[in-house]
Amino acid sequence: MTPLAERLIRRIGATGPVSIAEYMADCLLDPEHGYYATRDPLGAEGDFITAPEISQIFGECLGLALAQAWLDRGAPTPFALAELGPGRGTLMADMIRATRAVPGFHTAMRVHLVEVSAVLKAVQAEALPGIEAHWHDSLADLPDLPLFLLANEVFDALPIRQFLRDGDGWRERVVGVQAGALAFGLSEPAPVAALDHQREATAEGDLVELCLPAQALAGEIGRRIAASGGLALIVDYGGWGGAGDTLQAVRGHRKTATLDAPGEADLTAHVDFAALARAAEGAVASELTPQGVLLERLGITARAQALAGRLDGDALETHIAAHRRLTHPDEMGSLFQAMALYAPGTPTPPGFAA
Repeated sequence: MTPLAERLIRRIGATGPVSIAEYMADCLLDPEHGYYATRDPLGAEGDFITAPEISQIFGECLGLALAQAWLDRGAPTPFALAELGPGRGTLMADMIRATRAVPGFHTAMRVHLVEVSAVLKAVQAEALPGIEAHWHDSLADLPDLPLFLLANEVFDALPIRQFLRDGDGWRERVVGVQAGALAFGLSEPAPVAALDHQREATAEGDLVELCLPAQALAGEIGRRIAASGGLALIVDYGGWGGAGDTLQAVRGHRKTATLDAPGEADLTAHVDFAALARAAEGAVASELTPQGVLLERLGITARAQALAGRLDGDALETHIAAHRRLTHPDEMGSLFQAMALYAPGTPTPPGFAA
């Protein structure tokens, strides 16, 4: 049993069951035992690998897309080039390298990283030598500048709540204690105003997920873009609406039981892009586009072919496999989706259908 599990059991014994959202927040962000607060979870030595760690061509394509969107909007100067949850800093480093030939882009950009993990902040600083970057604990701390923002695999880690339909009300799924161990349970049925839009789409016993922090974050992004201009590009796994239990735990690149190792496994859930679009106050939401389709529209295959000409042997095989992993429908190409948020009356961002 992990130290955080022991603490949670004592807390629940004293004050009662906690919501899934509370459980996720403790597991991921507890300052002493939280998953993100205590380690670098990325890469082969961590618990999962993200697209920027698979190949540099992911960040290059998205960086050039943001640069083209900046040009399409009149090249505002200065502007905030920002990333939410920057991981190891690989994505931002690749974007900056790919855009160095875009006239005026580097002179105008102000690099801002929103990161809560002290461990990862240090790693990001090492990945961005010579770059004047600014770190923030929340999006609210960013300056009031035109915002060109990327959020890759960020929304999936925000705490969710789960509810089962029960007549005209909902039972919330909670974490309690049974036989000395953490266990799932259900609250008494009650109305949930935030789920009123789900009534016609659900039947008795259906489970739905609600991520209020994601909606709040999308709302703040939308308000900033509507007020100051720019765009946000969100890439994550999920879909448009949907129902069902998508909460999962990953440890050592393998799925594990959600309650087995609090603080020592990553916890995520599928992103409801429809909810983000509704919450993005003042901004236009693009159509939801599969990651593979977006990357192909942005020229990833041509870039991959250019790099392949310099490689051979194992390096070439690894490069080909990385391109496939990012774009193929059977791998990340369809599982991951992309959506852009942008100001009304401004051009459709590169890679998205008008």
